[in-house]
Amino acid sequence: MPSYNLSHLDQLEAEAIFILRETAAQFQNPGLLFSAGKDSIVMAWIARKAFHPAKLPFPLVHVDTGHNFPETIQYRDEFAEKLGARLVVGSVQESIDKGRVVEEKGPDASRNRLQTTTLLDTIEEQQFDAVLGGGRRDEEKARAKERFFSHRDDFGQWDPKNQRPELWNLFNGRMHPGEHFRVFPLSNFTEMDIWMYMKREGIVLPSLYYAHERDTLVRNGTILAVSEFVQPREGEEVVNRRIRFRTMGDATITGAVESDADTMDKIIEEVAAARQTERGNRADDKRSETSMEDRKKEGYF
Repeated sequence: MPSYNLSHLDQLEAEAIFILRETAAQFQNPGLLFSAGKDSIVMAWIARKAFHPAKLPFPLVHVDTGHNFPETIQYRDEFAEKLGARLVVGSVQESIDKGRVVEEKGPDASRNRLQTTTLLDTIEEQQFDAVLGGGRRDEEKARAKERFFSHRDDFGQWDPKNQRPELWNLFNGRMHPGEHFRVFPLSNFTEMDIWMYMKREGIVLPSLYYAHERDTLVRNGTILAVSEFVQPREGEEVVNRRIRFRTMGDATITGAVESDADTMDKIIEEVAAARQTERGNRADDKRSETSMEDRKKEGYF
């Protein structure tokens, strides 16, 4: 007699597919946030399954800070072409040029917070009423407070104390004009689940996720890759290390880990033994105890 028991990866995939289809059903003009990081790649991959054989019913949306790794941008363009998806790019540099935001100054300046304005402007310009994000509840304590359907007011702001119940997987997408929703289909995935799913599906990732040789420096306890955006300061030593990145972001804030994990099997072993979260090496999350939640309240991812 056949068994109808699903593996935990099948259950997570089925849940994500349900959320994606519910989003397409409830909203008129959704967009899928795509950073070319592993979570957004998995979300887009599952979305392709959810609507196959049709094309994705929404575009991929990337907020480009201008400080991305070149490998990230190349992967983004190739992936969008492979999926046959429309790509919408919001530019932080354009926001700076228009005077919408002011670039930070100083030795630890970052464009990370500036993304919020660019994202909200892109949502308004494209008239998105829902934006799908690859956030997972295990990533960070602020993300753990999110519902699957997360309401944003007409200023794009998030109120963690005023969220709607989601009993029996019933989702309330009602909103007033000017408001929108952030939707998180991968909420119940963990970092380990993501890697196990990618291995099972044979998903190709940017090379940055695998161990490779690169010139690096250590700044404030974080290993940063030397690039046009990260140059050594007085007293900092450039060392060639074998590293990989557990999470993807700006070259100025994304810390690396020393690693020999150059295959998915080795990465899965490494993740299983890790005692620090994948965002524990992100410089932007170390600015304050509540840095992520503060940014999310303003309209961040």
